[in-house]
Amino acid sequence: MASRNPADLHPDLQPIYKKFAAQAKLQGIDYILTCTYRSGEEQDALYAQGRTKKGAIVTNAKAGQSAHNFKIGNAPAAKAFDIVPLEAGKPVWRASHPSWAKLGKIGMDLGLNWYGAPNARFKEFPHFEMAKV
Repeated sequence: MASRNPADLHPDLQPIYKKFAAQAKLQGIDYILTCTYRSGEEQDALYAQGRTKKGAIVTNAKAGQSAHNFKIGNAPAAKAFDIVPLEAGKPVWRASHPSWAKLGKIGMDLGLNWYGAPNARFKEFPHFEMAKV
């Protein structure tokens, strides 16, 4: 089962995530951390969605291509996390909700790649990833 534990983030991403969470709280934005580390099998199942399984396409990454699949040795060390804002305690997935833009700005100001940004090739509003170095 995919992790929602910030401890499963890459050691370089953990302090950035803590700043992200603090900034969101300061701005009064409530959200759920929906994914940190994801196994290769889980990644392939998501990739199949909208292709060979029912549902909308939610990722273009197969196992090993996603920053969620990264490990250091055998330990999870995801280089990405997914979130969803809450409104009245319920997840809000629609891209037009103003919290997405605010959360995206927080992430980008912290140096993360946000896949909901206007220049993102594949729109994936929940996804924040360490910038490639």
